Amino acid sequence: MQPSEVVMNPKQVFLSLLIFGVAGLLLFMYLQMWIEEQHTGWGSVHYLQPGPRIMTREKIQEHNTNQVRHQAGHAYFSTSNSSCAYFICFFLLPKNPKYHMPEDPKKKKENLLNSERAIRGLTETSHSQREGQALGKTTESPTFKLIEKHQGTKTFFKKFREMNWPLDIHPLNRSLVKDNKWRRTDETQEKRRSFLQEFCKKYGGVSHPQSHLFHMVSRIYVEDKHKILYCEVPKAGCSNWKRILMVLNGLAPSAYNISHDAVHYGKHLKKLDSFDLKGIYTRLNTFTKAVFVRDPMERLVSAFRDKFEHPNSYYHPVFGKAIIKKYRPNACEEALNNGSGVTFKEFVHYLLDSHRPVGMDIHWEKVSKLCYPCLINYDFVGKFETLEEDANYFLQMIGAPKELKFPNFKDRHSSDERTNAQVVRQYLKDLTRTERQLIYDFYYLDYLMFNYTTPFL
Repeated sequence: MQPSEVVMNPKQVFLSLLIFGVAGLLLFMYLQMWIEEQHTGWGSVHYLQPGPRIMTREKIQEHNTNQVRHQAGHAYFSTSNSSCAYFICFFLLPKNPKYHMPEDPKKKKENLLNSERAIRGLTETSHSQREGQALGKTTESPTFKLIEKHQGTKTFFKKFREMNWPLDIHPLNRSLVKDNKWRRTDETQEKRRSFLQEFCKKYGGVSHPQSHLFHMVSRIYVEDKHKILYCEVPKAGCSNWKRILMVLNGLAPSAYNISHDAVHYGKHLKKLDSFDLKGIYTRLNTFTKAVFVRDPMERLVSAFRDKFEHPNSYYHPVFGKAIIKKYRPNACEEALNNGSGVTFKEFVHYLLDSHRPVGMDIHWEKVSKLCYPCLINYDFVGKFETLEEDANYFLQMIGAPKELKFPNFKDRHSSDERTNAQVVRQYLKDLTRTERQLIYDFYYLDYLMFNYTTPFL
C-alpha cells in the first residue's frame, strides 16, 4: 500500500487525540504541582520560620485534594477540566481512597483545615532553639505531616485564635515607685499609651493577627524574674537595654562591664519565640511589655552611619556590594568588590526600591513590623529622645535593684557625634524633595502611631 493510500478511520483519530490529550494534560498538571511545591514550601514542612507564607483554608484544601490524586495515579480532577480528565479520574482514582483527612466531627471547628481565618504555614528557622525537635513523624504526604505536627498544639492554637486582639493594656504597677520626681514621666507615659491605643482602635482595623504568632514575637526578649518582655528596636537604645536585661538575669554584675559582642552574639538572653505556645500565651498576658522607639528619620540615618560609614565585615559585602552594583552607574571595580563607600542617596534608593537587590534589615525595618504595637499592646512606651529618664522610671516600676541605672554611653563609635536632628538635616540635604517625602511615606505608620512630628521635607 502506498503512503498516500493510508487512511485512519474516525475512531482511530479520536483515540489518538484522546491519548495525546490525556498524556499532555497529566504532564501539565504534574509539572504544575511540582512547581507549586517548590515555591510554597510544601516539600519540607517544619514548625517555625520568620516571614512565613499565608495559607488560606481553601488553598490547603485544594492542595490536599491535589496530593491525594497525585499519589493515586497522578490524576487530577476539576470541574473545569475536559471530559478526558473525567475519564482518567474515573478509572485511576479508587472508589474509597486510601488517603483521606481524618477528622473528628465534634472538633471540626478546631481542625486546621476548617479554620475560617487565614493561617500561615509554620516552619522552623535554623536559628531557633528548638531546631531539630520533631513534633511527630509520618510517612504520609507533606499535608498530613503539617496536620499531624499540630495535633498536640491544636488546643493552644484555638486559644490563640480566641484571644482578644489587640491584647488588653494592663495598668502599670506604680507601688514600687516611691519618688515623686517621676510624676511628670508617669503622665507622659500615660499619654503615649493612650495615644497608641486610640490610634490602633481607629486605624488598626485588626481583631485577629494576620501574621503568625512566632514571627510576631521573634524580636521580644524575656526576663522571667521581673516578668519583663522587651521588644528590640535597633538604633533605639537596644544594646544598653540588653545589658540591663543581662544584669537583671544575674548574668553580669554591672551593665558597664558587658562588651558589644557579648550583648549581640553571646546568646545569653531568651526570646519569646523560644517558648512553646502556652509559654508565649502566658507571658503575653501576664508580663510587663515594653517597647522603646525613636524618630524614624533619625533612626534611619543612625543605622546608615553605623553600618556603612565604618568598616563592617557583614554589611559592606552583603548590602554594600548589591547597592553599589544596582544604584551606582560606572562603579569602579574596587567598590564592586568590597562594597565600601555607599552614599546615603544610594542607600535611600535601595530602601525605597520595591525590587531591592537584597532584603530588608532590622536596623531600618519599621517598628510596626518589628513589634506589632497594634496587636501586642505594650504596657510601657519609651522613646529614645527621653531614653535615660524613661528607662530609669521603668526600672523602678518593675522593682529592679536600686543601684541599677540605665547606662548612657554610646555602644560603638563613641567619638562620633550622636545622630540628632541637626545631623539628620545634613544627610537630607543630599536628597531631592521627592526622595525625602518618600522616606516619610515609608515610615508613615511609625510617625503616626508614636506621635512623632512630621520632619522638615
